[in-house]
Amino acid sequence: MAAIAPERPGRAPESAASVVLAGGHEGGAAAGGVHPGRPLSEAVRAALAASPEPVCVVPMTLGRDPGLIADCARALRWLSREEGPGRLVLAPPFATVDHLTAWLRTAALKAVREAPGTSAVLVTAPAAGPFEDADLFRVARLVRQYGHHRWVEVAFDGGDPDLAEGAERCRRLGAGHVSLVRAAFAPPAALPAGVLDTGPLLSDAAIAQVVRARTQEALHRLAHGQDGVSEGLDAEHGHGYAHSHGPGGDHDHADPDAHHTHAHAHGHGEGHRHAHGRGHGHPHGHSPH
Repeated sequence: MAAIAPERPGRAPESAASVVLAGGHEGGAAAGGVHPGRPLSEAVRAALAASPEPVCVVPMTLGRDPGLIADCARALRWLSREEGPGRLVLAPPFATVDHLTAWLRTAALKAVREAPGTSAVLVTAPAAGPFEDADLFRVARLVRQYGHHRWVEVAFDGGDPDLAEGAERCRRLGAGHVSLVRAAFAPPAALPAGVLDTGPLLSDAAIAQVVRARTQEALHRLAHGQDGVSEGLDAEHGHGYAHSHGPGGDHDHADPDAHHTHAHAHGHGEGHRHAHGRGHGHPHGHSPH
């Protein structure tokens, strides 16, 4: 059960929990996450049986998988029917797109500094749905806009454009060197010839640090009677194709069956930085590793 880990960073009663990580299309399995279907339910049940401590589920998303958050919430809502209050809690997501933007800016800056001559940054992630993939183009644009990189392009592992096409576009634009920066936990399945892989976006130590911060916040909320499930169920709201309510309806909202990326309010644990992309004109921040 690699996805379960004891967390005891403090002495307060609320600081002890069994932690289960859930991973989706951003490659959360590479960080120890389990799929949010039956594997997640089985992992949570195993954690409940192994210890009387609360079980905290952390959605391992970098901000582009609101469906993962909602799936985790649905699983916990179902499992909570079998347990008493105070045993299950859904943590805030590992990161938001603002965090992702800040971390990518740091990684891109490092990549350009280490590459000699004219270089381009190729931001990559496993392909998902059209809205999730479109989010990555937006993030890459912010990385370029508020960085010092002439070219920041996007390519998808198993999607369109794929990594080879993305690298070729960089070269056609005039880049002499192409550095791949991961907007995901998982490495690409294959690396195009001549492309430099800059490695994981976050170190293992940094990932563990953020997970501890999310867990501590979730347990603090649980101590005040908030298990995070209702907020998680709303994570997909507004994501997808907008549709009209027709006669008598005077507003549009997104399809509730599609995915949505919400920047969930959450505390920032030790060493964790937040990029204020929306309210301050541009994102800023530093990777915690």
